[in-house]
This record gives sequence, structure tokens and C-alpha cells, in this order.
Amino acid sequence: MNLKEVLGKKIEEHRPRTAKLLKEHGDVKVGEVTIEQAIGGGRDVKMLVTDISYLDPAEGIRFRGKTIPEVMEALPKLAGKDYPTVEAFWYFLLTGDVPTNAQVDEVLADFKKRSKVPSYVFDVIKALPKDSHPMVMFSTAILSMQKESKFAKFYEEGFKKMDAWQTTYEDATDIIARLPEIAAFIYRYKYKNGNIISSDASLDMGANFAKMMGIPAPYDDVARMYFILHSDHESGNASAHTTHLVGSTLSDAYYSLSAGINALAGPLHGLANQEVLRWIQDLYKQLGNKVPTKEDLKKALWDTLKSGAVIPGYGHAVLRKPDPRYIAQREYCVKHLPKDELFSVVSMIYEIAPDILIEQGKAKNPWPNVDAQSGVIQWYYGLKEYDFYTVLFGVGRAIGVLANLTWDRGLGYSLERPKSVTTAMLEDVAKKSNNK
Repeated sequence: MNLKEVLGKKIEEHRPRTAKLLKEHGDVKVGEVTIEQAIGGGRDVKMLVTDISYLDPAEGIRFRGKTIPEVMEALPKLAGKDYPTVEAFWYFLLTGDVPTNAQVDEVLADFKKRSKVPSYVFDVIKALPKDSHPMVMFSTAILSMQKESKFAKFYEEGFKKMDAWQTTYEDATDIIARLPEIAAFIYRYKYKNGNIISSDASLDMGANFAKMMGIPAPYDDVARMYFILHSDHESGNASAHTTHLVGSTLSDAYYSLSAGINALAGPLHGLANQEVLRWIQDLYKQLGNKVPTKEDLKKALWDTLKSGAVIPGYGHAVLRKPDPRYIAQREYCVKHLPKDELFSVVSMIYEIAPDILIEQGKAKNPWPNVDAQSGVIQWYYGLKEYDFYTVLFGVGRAIGVLANLTWDRGLGYSLERPKSVTTAMLEDVAKKSNNK
């Protein structure tokens, strides 16, 4: 047998050992965690600290102690707009204080000074094959700017641990100010025949992004809402944790965020919204390309579950109620696209699916998460390129993870280095537990 065949045989022989440990000894403790947690990706192990956001199973995400509705109500907005500016939110995430209008204006002015993207970044994007995934372009563009890192220069010139947050803050703010133009450039370059729309530094981030995307108002408010809602979700989600992990090595914000964006690109993380939308559209076609009756939709959902599939966008690893991010986007849709047929299907699923999942009895959380709604809004405004949705997610997620990275450096957090064990060690712990 060749190497790959030998390896395949070894894997097949090993799998039953892991399955047995999970099935028969999952609740046995090894150290301070259970075997199930050790094998299952550290689920629910409390080992990360952040004051920027907290995911409460009953209330959903809280940013700096405030629920999503409280954040949207408290933060300053531009005249005639329904959602706070990203600049106001950045101030709030970093400090925990609701900024005054004057403080928001200061951040707006600072972002404008930092927002010019180096020309070589666009050259790097264009040097990639045009059929590259937009997340590859996005991550590569972020990484290409590493030469601009002020933290890296600070480290080279003589590192002082408790001063490290200052240059991390500079890098983080530089990145956030530039990401909208990078993301919009990727979209226009890849999907709009390279017809690039220039930035307008007189606008706030949401309005400028909408302009560069070529989408009229109220898409500026969609951008503000979307970036805020997707910004942070505790430190344990894959993109946030990856950014934190890489940053704990004292890699700068460019290395760290690029790594976090790569984690976000995974199908079990940031790709979920496009998969949900694709499923909704397939269901819509299956039901005759029209808004179905509730009975027809109920049958279709049961057929989906009986086939062994899941209802995409429903369930969450932590939440035990409807995701407040879903509700916020639903409220936008009720106001701005109440007659859109895809939204009508999404709304009807929301009315029907939880009861079906409760009756089925398998779902711990029968409620929708953020992905159940977000793709429909983008589709409505003409963003019909599924692969780009995760880039939008990435712009928002950067706000939260870079705020966290700045605080990581401010508090002098250590290099992350959890301890591993072998399967044989777990089997020995399980055996000893049985013998007690």
C-alpha cells in the first residue's frame, strides 16, 4: 500500500475510538473540561475574556452591555437616517461610551484622513486570477498592506508591552477606514466589468460604501445596519478567535485580521448566509415561483426534514431564542420591502418553522439566526453574486475583532497556548472513571 492508502486505513481504524469516547464517556472530565468538550472544539469552555460583546443565550448579543435595539437607539445617527454610523459604533465598541455628535465628527474626520487605499493594493487584487474567490481577494488585499503596519515598526524599534495598544489602535483604525473601498473595488472589478466608482471622503462609511457599490439610498442604511450587526459575536466564534489567536503571537493587525477573514470564509461560518439564500430560492422555485400557502410551505418544510436535511438558517450553537440580528433585519424588511416575494417566503418560514422543529423534537433552538434573513436583503438591492456576501460580513466582522485586538494589547494578554491530549489519554481517563 502507498502512503495515502496506509493513512486511510489508520483513520478508519481510529474513528470508532473517537465515536465511542463521545457516545459512552462524553461527560467524563479530563482536567477541568469534559471529553466531549475536548473532542468537540472546546464548545462552551469559558477561557476567553472580552468586555466588548457577550452572547447571552436568552437575550442574544450585547455590545458593551447593550442589546441591539438599545445600541441602535442610543448611538448618534445622521439626519434622516434610521441607523447609527459605523464611526459612532467604532467609538462605542472601543470605549463603552455613547459618543456625542462632536466625538462622532472627530472619528469621521479621522477615518477620512486614513481612508486612502495604497495603489499597490488594487494592483495585487488585479494580479490574482479574476475567477479567484472574492474572499481570497479580500484577505490578500488586507495582508498586502502589512508593510504599512505601525505596530510592526514599533516592535522593531523597541517593544514596550503596555504601550503596544497604541500602534495596534493605529493599525486597526487604518484598516477599518480602508476596508469599504477595498470591498467595493473587489465587487466592481470582479462583477461589474471593472467599472470602478471612486470614493467620496465627505461621506460616512455607510454612505460611501453604498456609493462605491453603485447602489442608491436607502442602501447606505443597509450598510450601516449590516456592518454593525455582523461586527462581533463574542471572542469564541471562529473569525474572532482566529484574529485573537494570531494576534496573541504579537503578529500585527494585518496578519491577524487576514487570518480571521480566512476563518470567516469557511462553510460552517461566514458562508452560511449565501447557502440559506440559495435554499430559499430553490424552495421558492419548487413551490411554483410564487408565495406559497402556509399549508404548502409546511409540507415542504416537513419533506425537507424527513429527507434528512435541515432547515437552513435555523438553530444556533448558543442562542435559545430568535437571533436579535435576525429580528433587526426583519424589521428593516417589513418597512422597506414588504411586498418582495422572497421576503414573504422568509417571513412565512419564520411563522411556521419553529413549531415544526419543536414538534420534530431534535432542535435545541428552533429559532432563526442572522443568516436566515441577511441574504434576502442583499439580493433585493441587486447584489446577486452569492460569493460576495461573505466579504460584506468580513467588513463588519473586522470592526469587532480589531476592537478586541486593540484591547488584547492594552491589557497585555498572553500568547494563547492550550494543552492537547492523545486519544489514548482520553481512553485511560474514561476507563478510570468506569472503575470508580
